[in-house]
Amino acid sequence: MSKGIGDKAELVACNYLKQQGLTLLFSNYRCRFGEIDLIMRDGSYLVFVEVRARKSSAFGGALASITASKQKRLIQTALHYQLTQNRQNQHPLRFDVVSLQGTPCQLEWIKNAFGLDY
Repeated sequence: MSKGIGDKAELVACNYLKQQGLTLLFSNYRCRFGEIDLIMRDGSYLVFVEVRARKSSAFGGALASITASKQKRLIQTALHYQLTQNRQNQHPLRFDVVSLQGTPCQLEWIKNAFGLDY
């Protein structure tokens, strides 16, 4: 996926999640472990969002592209964010996935797509 398509997908996902009541805290958080597309608040939850965009569901589509190793990197990055922002144990964590797929584009939001037990 090109950077332009990825940026547009993240914007669409962010706007959708804001409409659902989430608050954006950080976008494209990077550290030595990896990157998290969106960091948001949903009530008491600190939500780490991975955005995936695909033209089709060939090869399993957007959701299938989040492998166990990718989940591990996302979790490590989320824990790094917590430590550097002094947010340890302040809020429960949640890992969501927003999938944008097909033509016309269909958005799917999966809450609690995976947990800390990678």
